Amino acid sequence: MSAANRPTVLVTGATRGIGRAVADLLAPDHDLIVGGRSAAEVSAVCGRLPSARPFVADLADEDAVGGAVEELGGLDRLDGLVHSAGVLGSGALTDLRRAGWRQTLETNVVAVADLTRLLLQPLVAAQGTVVVVNSGSGLRAHGPGGAYSASKFAVRAVADSMREELRPRGVRVSTVYPGRTATDMQRELRSFECGEYDEARYLRPETVASAVRFVLSAPQEACVEDLSIRPR
Repeated sequence: MSAANRPTVLVTGATRGIGRAVADLLAPDHDLIVGGRSAAEVSAVCGRLPSARPFVADLADEDAVGGAVEELGGLDRLDGLVHSAGVLGSGALTDLRRAGWRQTLETNVVAVADLTRLLLQPLVAAQGTVVVVNSGSGLRAHGPGGAYSASKFAVRAVADSMREELRPRGVRVSTVYPGRTATDMQRELRSFECGEYDEARYLRPETVASAVRFVLSAPQEACVEDLSIRPR
């Protein structure tokens, strides 16, 4: 693919887990914008990927996100926006205080809607695709970790609503629902559940990334609205 024809995709949470796997998979034929909270970690990812540039921001910080968008210098077009960043927000609902709720909902829900809003003009110009990496917890709530499930149900509604709002403007909105995946977040969750972490029982991040790429590369007349991928 020639440099002029390479799609541009921003991936949040691209320094680890599913987000990093998505960035690795897209790198050979995409121009990437690598999102993450740590400038050092983002720089390290950009340093090993062709045609990658940084997007450093804590997604729960409105001013930081706005500043990071401004630093992109006014994108003419954005072919894809992959929302992969998220926080677990573990804890029993009866123990979780408002600060914990705010952190979980700001990162997992509000940031998805707000960053899409901020990048809407280049998305429309490219007739681009927004991909929300959700979770099996966004299809079926379970405890512990009810705040995480609540946030994933909420962002499911956000994605469904955005899909209908943006359909007339030519922007596709898709949700990918991975099952348990071998990531740091899964290790943290299993520790919280007092269970064994067994990678052989989980999806690989690269497998989920292939589902995201499938959604992004669907023919222009099609929209993969929801895609659920589970461990075999």
